[in-house]
Amino acid sequence: MSEAIRSIPRPLVKTNQGVIVISVLLAWFSGLEWFLLIPLLSGLSGLFLGFNPIMQLGKLFLKKEPKAYIPEDWEQQQFNQTIAVVCLGIGFISFLLGLNVIGYIFTIMVALAAFVAILGFCVGCFIHFQWNQYKYRRTLQQ
Repeated sequence: MSEAIRSIPRPLVKTNQGVIVISVLLAWFSGLEWFLLIPLLSGLSGLFLGFNPIMQLGKLFLKKEPKAYIPEDWEQQQFNQTIAVVCLGIGFISFLLGLNVIGYIFTIMVALAAFVAILGFCVGCFIHFQWNQYKYRRTLQQ
């Protein structure tokens, strides 16, 4: 019996990435770090409750059934979302505390990764692959 593979339609993943980029840009140009809460709280909700409001809203605009789109691996997307939430969280708290350099460093990282992912290269996927390779090589040495 095969195990069902969980997936997320690619347009919803790209919508989430786009909201990250737009929110970070709005925070930078407006000086209002509160814009970072949009992807941060949505990402936290997705990770802990299995409900990402951005993706749920995006589903309303899909023209086909979700299964008709190119699937993105759910587990990989959870890993990527974890990285994004950590970077957004550190960035948001840093801006609140007046540690703007740290805020910019972390929000630049997450915005750049999201933008590059929209273009087709997933930084989180690369990190996840390298991490799994490292763990595998360690098991060979034991």
